[in-house]
Amino acid sequence: MRKWFIGCLSAIIAITVAMVVTVWVIDPYFHFHKPFPFVSYRLYDERYTNDGISRHFEYDTIITGTSMAQNFKPSELDRIFGVTSVKETFSGAGFKELSENLDRALRRNDDLKMVIWSVDFNAIIRDKDYDIYSGYPEYLYDDNPFNDTCYIFNKTVWYEGVIPNLTMTVLGHESTTLDAYSAWDKELGYEHVMAGYDRWEERAEMRPGLSAEEKEMVEENIRQNFVELVNQYPDTTFYLFYTPYSICWWDYMNQEGLMLQQFEAERIMTELLLQCPNVRLYNFNDQYDMITNFDNYRDREHYGAHINSQILEWLAQGEGLVTLDNYEELLEKERSFYLNYNYEEKLKNP
Repeated sequence: MRKWFIGCLSAIIAITVAMVVTVWVIDPYFHFHKPFPFVSYRLYDERYTNDGISRHFEYDTIITGTSMAQNFKPSELDRIFGVTSVKETFSGAGFKELSENLDRALRRNDDLKMVIWSVDFNAIIRDKDYDIYSGYPEYLYDDNPFNDTCYIFNKTVWYEGVIPNLTMTVLGHESTTLDAYSAWDKELGYEHVMAGYDRWEERAEMRPGLSAEEKEMVEENIRQNFVELVNQYPDTTFYLFYTPYSICWWDYMNQEGLMLQQFEAERIMTELLLQCPNVRLYNFNDQYDMITNFDNYRDREHYGAHINSQILEWLAQGEGLVTLDNYEELLEKERSFYLNYNYEEKLKNP
């Protein structure tokens, strides 16, 4: 009996040690160390992977945002700006989640000097703590070694991280590149945009603007998730741009009577960000040829990868840069164009 007990205990210890060593070496989400050159990595789940990238990759620039930023290619950014970048996007994220991730990265990496951040234009009028996700792997985000057991002995980590990485390594497959990480490739064009758009034929009455409570909500959203962050890291330059949606999105805002509210929220955010000396704010809503061309979009909001590449070029060239001297003129032109556009004609004759 004693021999059997010792044998069982030894087997349990051996299995436990083997699991710990395996997860430590393979480390699919880079929680313990930077990637090893002899391991092939499947970069997949953003909310498991991004914090590890922040911790252990070598970089001086981060690309971040929601699905609107997933098709950015760090290799293109590196070539255009002469930097070393990583991509950390969060599909469907609110401003708070993106801001908190950047704060963790900036606290850990003194070399982080540039951030490229896609600012979802439809997320400005939201609560500062907006979040649609639950069940985050918070044990990956903190520095508590005792809850790493949730990582090492996690069935999901093994099935979706460790085992796929081991399989890729054994079969000699290459790791997912940062260019391909989280990127999507879907068909673009009028047919695909309109397939997901249920248009109200009867227009709602245009709302005059934001209420006092809504104005306060917008200000709190921007101050908490942008202004406080960028002011905390004055040596980092933040390239922020409003995501340029298709003309179909603008038609939706017009049909729902929400456009004046959006313009007012944009003004509030713009004026707050322009007070931050280390923010370079860009607005591409005057790129009318792009926005009115359905071949650039897969739905009302999402543009194709070629637009992400074009945006990097615009950022480098200063195209679309918003300043204290020009922002009022830009806002007025934007307001005039989208309030007076012939949406009926465009949607019927693309």
